[in-house]
Amino acid sequence: MFSSKSKDSAAPPPVSTASSPQPKRAAGRSSAPSIISADLVVNGTLTSSGDIQIDGRVEGDVHSAGLVIGEKAFIHGEVLADDVTVRGRVQGSVRARKVLLCSTCHVEGNILHEAFAVEAGAFFEGNCRHSDNPLSEDAGRRGTEYEHRAAPAPSVSAAPASAPAMTNGGGAMAARAMDVTQPRPAATVAPLKPGA
Repeated sequence: MFSSKSKDSAAPPPVSTASSPQPKRAAGRSSAPSIISADLVVNGTLTSSGDIQIDGRVEGDVHSAGLVIGEKAFIHGEVLADDVTVRGRVQGSVRARKVLLCSTCHVEGNILHEAFAVEAGAFFEGNCRHSDNPLSEDAGRRGTEYEHRAAPAPSVSAAPASAPAMTNGGGAMAARAMDVTQPRPAATVAPLKPGA
């Protein structure tokens, strides 16, 4: 069953590096991410077919295959990527297939996603909505319409004179125009008289 090997066959055969298969990578993605270091400020759009790691400040949009936003990073613009991990701050919309909001993140904006995860302690102010293809141009247009519909109406101190009066069951436009910090008028309820 077991046999001993001769000394001649003990050495492994030589391996040719030219013919050995290389590990497969996603098409268009490089092995190392492009890095925006903590002391770098970028004004403008960043576009990459590979991965980007941002530790600095970006005033503009970021489009990439994969994106990691570091704890000290700040992005003011739209983020569009296959896979986004947010540890820092984002002010603007995020459209990605997979979004992870880490416990140290601060996101102010709407998120259009295929998969979405939030760690305990993450700060997120905005709306999130599922999409089968959040990276498509059509989803981007629908996301913009969604942002406009979901945006709060401008705050004013009182309802305009042309707005309908606030009554039970009506006056939706006047309710939107009222300042939310003002107390709403209390409803008047008349007690029932016995025997009526």
